Amino acid sequence: MKKILIATQKPFAPAAINKIKEITDREGFELRLLEKYNSTEELKTAVADVDALIVRSDKVTAEVVEAAKELKIVVRAGAGYDNLDLAACSAKGVVAMNTPGQNSNAVAELAFGMMIFQARNKFNGTAGTELRGKKLGIHAYGNVGMYVAKIAKGFGMEVYAFDPFVSAEKIKADGITPVTSVEELYRTCQYVSLHIPANDQTKKSINATLLEQMPKGAVLVNTARKEVIDEESLAQLMEKRDDLAYISDIAPDIRSVFEEKFSNRCFFTPKKMGAQTAEANINAGVAAATQIIKYFKNGDETFRLNK
Repeated sequence: MKKILIATQKPFAPAAINKIKEITDREGFELRLLEKYNSTEELKTAVADVDALIVRSDKVTAEVVEAAKELKIVVRAGAGYDNLDLAACSAKGVVAMNTPGQNSNAVAELAFGMMIFQARNKFNGTAGTELRGKKLGIHAYGNVGMYVAKIAKGFGMEVYAFDPFVSAEKIKADGITPVTSVEELYRTCQYVSLHIPANDQTKKSINATLLEQMPKGAVLVNTARKEVIDEESLAQLMEKRDDLAYISDIAPDIRSVFEEKFSNRCFFTPKKMGAQTAEANINAGVAAATQIIKYFKNGDETFRLNK
């Protein structure tokens, strides 16, 4: 019997675990749980003899992969996968996957919730502004970006998108205006919603040089990764521009600087909240288990990340 371990410092909701167990029991797999663990050593011990691993934001390092002697597949329940050491997985012949799209609506709704919160001055009793008629830029038109665009159209916003990996025809077909450069996106839009991954090309790419091109009353919305922001240059720009706001689902490393100097122009969730809905929790967990079962039963590698 194949063994699947769910290792989560931030556990899935009980409803998600119940649904996953229904699936694994039905298909003849053994399900194990490691929740709220406190050290890498605990994780290494738990993975020693399992065939498959499901994680959320938990780090699957080379050390963890080395300890998992029987591991064939690891699935990150969610879209972002920078917590997986893909090179280590490849070196050990371990298939690494994510579950793209399962959290997308939850993240998109959060992005809009934060936009409204900031536009209405955090509901502090003073007059704010409306989103209708404002220009919103989608930086990366993937699963989350598409949901954000749909919601924005319902709000009556003018929506633009930049993504070098998505054709202009596809973006136009969704009723969104494509732009040809990242500079054009930021120059055009008062609101920009970030959905880019954190990699060697994107880390610290959102900097003062780019952001200073944004129109008056600019708002940067980040539900992606904190590593893509050049925090120091953003803070310096916000010192110069008292109309610029930064709202994020990922607290910056220099959070105290932002909150002390720009408390009315920044907001950070207490912890990463993008996927924190009952629906997303269940969707991502069930998708991860289903992908593992399909891999073992028929070799399905649809969402494989490494080669």
